[in-house]
Amino acid sequence: MTKKAKGGGATPATRALVATGVEHTEHPYEHDPRADSYGLEAAEAIGVPPERVLKTLLAQTDQPRDHGLVVGIVPVTGQLDLKALAAAVGAKKATMADPALAERTTGYVVGGISPIGQKRALPTVLDESATAHPSVYVSGGRRGLDLEIAPGDLASVTGAIVAAIAKGA
Repeated sequence: MTKKAKGGGATPATRALVATGVEHTEHPYEHDPRADSYGLEAAEAIGVPPERVLKTLLAQTDQPRDHGLVVGIVPVTGQLDLKALAAAVGAKKATMADPALAERTTGYVVGGISPIGQKRALPTVLDESATAHPSVYVSGGRRGLDLEIAPGDLASVTGAIVAAIAKGA
């Protein structure tokens, strides 16, 4: 059953999950604009281990589709391995996407980019470490809102492939 915590508010991500019937729980929290890391802030605010909180990053590859943009979802405790991400989508190389391009393409602001409900469906890769947990937490589409979701459901709703794309996690 979908659970909505007080203070949530609909975003494209939450609307997409409701529309597809995917079980999730909203976890709103008070965002501090001075926080150094949105993901670590979320983990502390909602009281979960940081390795279960995932960040959504956009990279640009040498693939022709959608400006070569690819979504990588990795734990906030690690970094995106750009070489592994490129390999996972059949590209030769990848670099981090310009934040303005990421915002225009996804419809979300940096720090609140959700892998769910983006303006355009982009190739998406979920780090395999996410599958070790019964549920994970991703941005709900705005700063101060995380969504708890089963990793299999996250992969399904985003069309993600699962691969080892994190380092240092």
